[in-house]
Amino acid sequence: MGAVYAPPAAHPTLTRRLARGLAGWPRLRVSGLLAAPLGWLVVFYLGSLAVLFAAAFWHYDSNITFTVTKTFSLENFVTLVSDPVYRSIAGRTILIAALVTVTDAVLAFPIAFVMGKMAGPRLRAAMGVLVLMPLWTSYLVKILAWRLILSDSGVLNWVLKPLHLSGPGFGDIAVYIVLAYIWLPYMILPLAAGFERVPTSLLEASTDLGARTWQTFYRVVLPLVFPALVAGSIFTFSLSLGDYIAVSQVSSTQFIGSVVYANQGVAGDLPLAAAFAVVPIIVMLIYLTLARKAGAFEAL
Repeated sequence: MGAVYAPPAAHPTLTRRLARGLAGWPRLRVSGLLAAPLGWLVVFYLGSLAVLFAAAFWHYDSNITFTVTKTFSLENFVTLVSDPVYRSIAGRTILIAALVTVTDAVLAFPIAFVMGKMAGPRLRAAMGVLVLMPLWTSYLVKILAWRLILSDSGVLNWVLKPLHLSGPGFGDIAVYIVLAYIWLPYMILPLAAGFERVPTSLLEASTDLGARTWQTFYRVVLPLVFPALVAGSIFTFSLSLGDYIAVSQVSSTQFIGSVVYANQGVAGDLPLAAAFAVVPIIVMLIYLTLARKAGAFEAL
């Protein structure tokens, strides 16, 4: 019998040898996988926040040189606290963001419940497409569409004119309506995922034990979907706090985002803009702390 031909053994590549060497070091492998994204996060995100926080303490000479001096000073935060104009702007922004969050939660609950607990696979897929469809449209296009709807000669006034009514026009109410519409999908999707994790047996058991609908919702459903509700509210609340494009298009009233945008240019007060940009960060940190104390992150 002839000798059986055996191909020469291939030498392992550097990648394979490195993988074999790291096989017994799971923590090192995880560290290697996370090095790039964590490095990007530290350098570009946390680094930019550090620069922003440092700039909030700089001094801007608005009288003579119109230049920024990189010296430590609390004058920007003192101005924000002592000036009633800035206090009013901050309060208005926080109030509108809170109203948008509550409104989106109320609108999203029934939609998310149907998607998560009642709809079949086809209806759930169709509803998912309908919820995601507004996200496929340009953010600016949606704002301009609402600008046309809310204008004096827009569709809303044309519909309400036979009833001798008129729309809200441009202003704080317009900002509230537009932001509630834009960020609604970000509330529906987390809530729908939260409802999917609610066991149907618990709802049936609550009904069998004689609980009314509102009791089942308050004592069974709401505690289970509370983490998902907080997750959605983080999106709607934080995005509403920092929005300035929608504000500038449907209202002439100033919000935190519009003040920051107006002061970050060459002729603007950059340190004051940085200090005002820190306000939403502080508000979100307080909100996340309260949510954590309420147990919103325990089930995540």
